[in-house]
Amino acid sequence: MRSWILAAALAFTAAGCAASPSATDQQMAESFAALIGGGQVSGAALEERALEASRHPLGSLENPIRVNMPEGQRAYLDSLRCADGTAPAYRRTGSFGPGIYGSIIDGYEVRCAGAEPATLIMDMYHPRHVETGTPPGFTRP
Repeated sequence: MRSWILAAALAFTAAGCAASPSATDQQMAESFAALIGGGQVSGAALEERALEASRHPLGSLENPIRVNMPEGQRAYLDSLRCADGTAPAYRRTGSFGPGIYGSIIDGYEVRCAGAEPATLIMDMYHPRHVETGTPPGFTRP
């Protein structure tokens, strides 16, 4: 399985070599998302689901934090601050199957000193989305 994914990623890289680096990166992320993301929605359907998701707390199963790949997950989690201003500790707890956007969602346990751990749900198959919201109980600079 792992070698198949690597071969597919290399094929996407080779196919995009004629494009500029940023376009190639974007193309690869979107292709990878389509490859393993489990049917990510787009266009009007994406907007409709985002509106429905916004009715729920950010980071919940119903409103996962949308980021771009594992690097986006880590960057977003690294940007969070606890009530005392310190960075929380976090660890990935696993995949939770397809979420509201049709792609696989991941759970993270996020801990602040002196507080109960929070579980934040993330969807890493959104290469064009920049999350500006903050989950309840956290701040961002």
